[in-house]
Amino acid sequence: MKLELRVVIRSLGLLLIVLSAVMAVMALFSGVNRLTGDAAEGAAFQALLMVTLAGALGGGAMYLAGRSSSGVIGQREALLVVSVSWILAAGLSALPYWFWAGLRPDAAEIAHDFDRYVNCYFEAMSGLTTAGSSILQVVETVPRSLLLWRATTHWLGGLGIVVLFVAVLPMLGGGSRRVFLLESPGPSPEAVTPRIQDTAQVLWLIYVGLTVAEVIALMVCGMGLFDSVCHTFATLASGGFSTKSASVAAYPSASIQTVIIVFMVLGGVNFALYHALLQGKWRRVRKDPELRAYLAILALGSVFVTLSLLRHPARAPASTTVPASVTDTVRDAVFTVVSIQTTTGFCTADFDQWHFVAKATLLVGMFIGGSAGSTAGGIKVMRLLIAAKVIWAELERAYRPRVVRPIKVGHVPINDDLKLSTFVYLIGYATVFGAGTVLLMAFERPGDIDITTAASACAATLNTTGPGLGKVGAVHNFAWLSDASKVVLSTLMLLGRLELFAVLALFSPRFWREE
Repeated sequence: MKLELRVVIRSLGLLLIVLSAVMAVMALFSGVNRLTGDAAEGAAFQALLMVTLAGALGGGAMYLAGRSSSGVIGQREALLVVSVSWILAAGLSALPYWFWAGLRPDAAEIAHDFDRYVNCYFEAMSGLTTAGSSILQVVETVPRSLLLWRATTHWLGGLGIVVLFVAVLPMLGGGSRRVFLLESPGPSPEAVTPRIQDTAQVLWLIYVGLTVAEVIALMVCGMGLFDSVCHTFATLASGGFSTKSASVAAYPSASIQTVIIVFMVLGGVNFALYHALLQGKWRRVRKDPELRAYLAILALGSVFVTLSLLRHPARAPASTTVPASVTDTVRDAVFTVVSIQTTTGFCTADFDQWHFVAKATLLVGMFIGGSAGSTAGGIKVMRLLIAAKVIWAELERAYRPRVVRPIKVGHVPINDDLKLSTFVYLIGYATVFGAGTVLLMAFERPGDIDITTAASACAATLNTTGPGLGKVGAVHNFAWLSDASKVVLSTLMLLGRLELFAVLALFSPRFWREE
C-alpha cells in the first residue's frame, strides 16, 4: 500500500495553524504589556507577530496542498504525523526566540543565549518534550511574553500536542486512534471512553482542571499571577522551566514548595485514574498496582535522600553561614526526589553537592520516571513492574521448572507480546543512552567534558528530566555545549518523549517502501 503523504502534509498544516493560533495569544499578551510601558516587549511583540503570520501562512499552504487527498491515516501515516509533528512544532516554536534576539537593539553588543538558531531549537524542543533542560544563563533577561511562551510549550507538550490535535480536530477520522496510541506515553495507553477523540477531550479537560487548581493554590500561597501560571504550566507538564534563574529556590516559601510537590506528584499519575475517580471508582484507583509502586518509590527515595543529607550535610552556599534546619533539609530532599523522578526538574538546592548515595538515588529515580499515561518521562513504572514480574517468574522456573504460573500486574495478565516489547524497549533505551553518551564525549574537547557530565546530560534529556550532574547540574545550564552536542541532546529529548520506536521506525528503509 502506498504511503499517503498528502494526508500527512494536511495534518501537519493543521498542526501549524493550531500552534500559530496559540502564538497569536502570546503576541496579544506582549502587545498589552508593551502598551502598559514594558519597553522590553517591543522586539518580542514583533517576533511573535512575525512567527504567528508565517506559521499560519505556512500551515494554510500545507493544508491546501494536502486537502485533495482522499486517503486515511494508517499505521505508517500515523508514525510520520506523530514524529514530524514534534520536529516541525519545535522548529516553529524556536523562531520567536531567534527573531527576538535579532531584533534586540543591543544584539550587536551583547551576545545573547538565543543568538544562534540551534540554541533556540534546543530550548523549544526542551519545552515541547517537557525536558526542561535550558541554555538560558539569566532567565530574567527574557521578556515576560517569551517566558510565557516558553512555559506554554511545556503545557502543550505535557499531554501531547498531538493528543490536543486529536481532541480538537475531528477531521482525522479513523486515524485518530492510531495517532493517539502512538503519541500517548507508556507501554499500554488506556482509553477512558470508547471513542479516542472523546478520550483525548476528557484527558485535556482533567488537565485544564488541575491547571486551574494549581494556579489558584500558588496565588493563595503568595505567588503572583504570572509566575503562578508559568510554574503551573511547567509543573503539571513535568517540565521544569521557571521564570527565575534560581528555579523554585527563588521562592523559599514552604507553602509554595509544598503545593508544587503535590502537583508534581499528580502530574506523574496515570490520567486515566483521574477519570476513574470522577466516576466514583475509588476501589480501582486504590488498588492500582502502578500507582502503589509509583508512590512507594517516591517515598523510599525521599527517605534515602533525607537520611543521606542528615548524615552527610551538603556544603552550604557561600552566600550564607547559617546551616540548613532539619525541616529545610527534609523539604529539600522530598522536593528534589519528587522533582527528579516525575522528571519535572525544578530545583530548590544544588544536589550536585550532595553525597554519592543521594545523587545515585536521584539518578535511579530519573530513569524510573512516572506512570504510564502521565505527563512524566522516564522508562515508566509500569514497564519496570512488568520486567520485575517476568524476571521473578524466570527465577522461579529455575527451581520449579514444572510450575506454570500466569504473570499478572494486579489482575491483568501480561501476554507474550507485552513481555517482549517491554524488554526490547529497555534494551533500546539503554542502547540509545549509551550511544548518546559516546557521541557527547566525541563531540566535546577532552578537557571540556567528563563522563559524569556526558552521561547525566544524556540521562536528563532522554528521560526529559532537565538538570543532570556535573557541568549540567542544578546551578548550571547547557549553553556551553557545542552545536553538535545540542543536536544530539535535542534528538534524545524527542526519542524519550515519543518512546523511541515512533521515531526510529522512520529510519527503516522498509518503512518507505510500498507494501
